[in-house]
Amino acid sequence: MQYRPLGRTGWKVSAISFGAWAIGGTWGPVQDEESIAALHHAIDLGVNFIDTADVYGDGRSERLIAQVKKSRKEEIIVATKAGRRLNPHTAEGYNRENLTAFVERSLKNLEVDALDLLQLHCPPTPVYYMPEVFGILDDLVAAGKIRYYGVSVEKVEEALKAIEYPNVQSVQIIFNVFRMRPAELFFREAARRQVGIIARVPLASGLLTGKITRETQFSPDDHRAFNRQGEAFDRGETFSGVDLDIALQAVEELRPLVPPGITMTQFALRWILMFPEVTCAIPGAKRPSQAEENFSAADLPPLSEETMQKVKAIYDARIKPLVHHYW
Repeated sequence: MQYRPLGRTGWKVSAISFGAWAIGGTWGPVQDEESIAALHHAIDLGVNFIDTADVYGDGRSERLIAQVKKSRKEEIIVATKAGRRLNPHTAEGYNRENLTAFVERSLKNLEVDALDLLQLHCPPTPVYYMPEVFGILDDLVAAGKIRYYGVSVEKVEEALKAIEYPNVQSVQIIFNVFRMRPAELFFREAARRQVGIIARVPLASGLLTGKITRETQFSPDDHRAFNRQGEAFDRGETFSGVDLDIALQAVEELRPLVPPGITMTQFALRWILMFPEVTCAIPGAKRPSQAEENFSAADLPPLSEETMQKVKAIYDARIKPLVHHYW
């Protein structure tokens, strides 16, 4: 496992870390026993960073992580998120009362005295132009409720605005073979300011595992069934905003580029790690076998420059016109 610095926190975190959205819900059926086993196996493999949110299973994900942490001796850094509990989800809701209440709830769920890393959870764009929100976060740090804070964003423009605030330590952003725009400008600016980059949705909601076909059926509680057009939250969260038929064609073009002996999942994760500005990628794992496949990708040799160029050519031809300038 590789370890990379997370912003200016002094932490070095596993380059492939654990995304805990799926163990909370909206990814189809999930069993807590398997989720716990997956978390344990990830830690056994060297993972020391877990990303979750208060809305993943209405706290279910946070509580499972707390259960696992209690039984481990290793230092495990847990990042959670706040904001999406707001209904309606408006910029005005990001006030002191609400943010403090969200933090207190996560402290209880995670059974800790201070949150390691709190991230604003894809807030409306106007929030990034409200310095008072980041002042509230500074106050929560001063009060000992959170150690550090960052943001999770939908758009590159939001990421660039967020890192203007001096105490933002990390930005979580969708980055994968089907979503390359962050690497153009944002990565350079984040590196200049020593801001950590957490690559979320690294497998494009499973597309880049190579296991999804046109015949794949998703359960009604899976966002890949109910959020294709952004019915529940931002469309870009589901399949990275790419039309499924076009994405599947692109996957078939990518398949010949995968080196012998590794899976497409591992190839897609290793591609992300080719960018030194990225702190970590956070694929989900609902069972130990998925954890094994995901986290072994950090130990694979680098991809060749020729392979990287061919991946970019497929993106430019198939995917870029669909997503590049939206997010």
